[in-house]
Amino acid sequence: MAATIKVKLIRSMIGRPAKQRKVLRGMGLTRLNKTVELKDTPELRGMINKVSHLVSTEE
Repeated sequence: MAATIKVKLIRSMIGRPAKQRKVLRGMGLTRLNKTVELKDTPELRGMINKVSHLVSTEE
């Protein structure tokens, strides 16, 4: 079974650049405090790094 990461949106995307909003939507984060479980891939790690100030992660 592949490793997964839990990602939670902890800060609003209101007023953020469009690129950051697209990254959040690409991960499936649409509302505050929403948590999604995603496969641990290098692409996902890069997305998390781009919006690390808006999300919290748990392995």
